[in-house]
Amino acid sequence: ILSAEIVAITLGIVAEAPLLNQVLVLSGIALVVTVGVYGLVGVIVKIDDLGYWLAEKSSALMQALGKGLLIIAPWLMKALSIVGTLAMFLVGGGIVVHGIAPLHHAIEHFAGQQSAVVAMILPTVLNLI
Repeated sequence: ILSAEIVAITLGIVAEAPLLNQVLVLSGIALVVTVGVYGLVGVIVKIDDLGYWLAEKSSALMQALGKGLLIIAPWLMKALSIVGTLAMFLVGGGIVVHGIAPLHHAIEHFAGQQSAVVAMILPTVLNLI
């Protein structure tokens, strides 16, 4: 979904450009986002392998770094699963709320009557619910 949002924002930016420019820019952005996202996921998935590899090195610094990665990896995976689940609910809730115009406008109207900080956070919290 994030990739689609990035492409949609990019399309909005280049909407007035000639068609060839739109195709080239969107293709470039899609390629960069795909390589970036899957590259990052690949690194995260293989972080424990990197930790094992470093832990077997002769350098004490590399061994310590490897052991540190092995300690951090399960915590990182757990945190990412929690944050990812929360993000899916936020995005899904936002899509549902935006699809129900009266609800969306009511939330925005109510949030607009609050202090700046509350007005910024309130729609996100209500989308989660």
